[in-house]
Amino acid sequence: MRSKIVAGNWKMNKNVAESKALAEGLVNELKDVALDNTRVIVSPTFVNLTTVLAATEGSAVEVAAQNMHQEANGAYTGEISAEMLTSAGIKTVILGHSERREYFGEDEALLAKKTDAALANGLEVIYCFGEVKEEREANTQEEVVAKQISGALFHLDAAAWSNIVLAYEPVWAIGTGLTASADQAQEMHAFIRGFVANKYGAEVAENVSILYGGSCKPSNAEEIFSKPDVDGGLIGGASLVAADFAAVIKAI
Repeated sequence: MRSKIVAGNWKMNKNVAESKALAEGLVNELKDVALDNTRVIVSPTFVNLTTVLAATEGSAVEVAAQNMHQEANGAYTGEISAEMLTSAGIKTVILGHSERREYFGEDEALLAKKTDAALANGLEVIYCFGEVKEEREANTQEEVVAKQISGALFHLDAAAWSNIVLAYEPVWAIGTGLTASADQAQEMHAFIRGFVANKYGAEVAENVSILYGGSCKPSNAEEIFSKPDVDGGLIGGASLVAADFAAVIKAI
């Protein structure tokens, strides 16, 4: 059975003390919650990773990195390698977020290299993808998503998919106040699962968790999470308040 996952992407928010307080607050909010088959992940900035790891130690809350470099080491000032993450105790990394694509020009060729480096170092990858507003309006979202998935992940063998989590982000619904309807989310998630099945077969497709990443919050989480192909969420703004994030987690 594939896991339910609710992951909080804190982006470039919270200093060390604030990250520690947020992590501790979330642990406290969840202390009496039966998570069953649900994983909870938080993703602070690089400088706050070890602080949040310490604050969540002994709890069900996992800690992921927001990005990494594709090379093992070298003259890449300001970058972080996969081995650096694992040496700090990190087991999961987010790759391909729409903001990395938009602001830093990351494409599928680069993300394939990052994915390979992550997997080679034993990291699980949460791979993000999704269409922008113009692509949705042109009804090309399936074509766009297919290219983003195949370009970065379809060189992998089937066994590697046990360490892949997919996160569909309708970019037009991130931080805009717009949200895909639960039916729109299900439609795209079903397409994604079918697309993976066509390449790797039903077993791989049925076992991969697919998260929704477009302005999911306490008010709409339950409806979105109720859809059969939606396995959780990659949460932005709502993950920055412990009570709000806990409410989203409880909705699953």
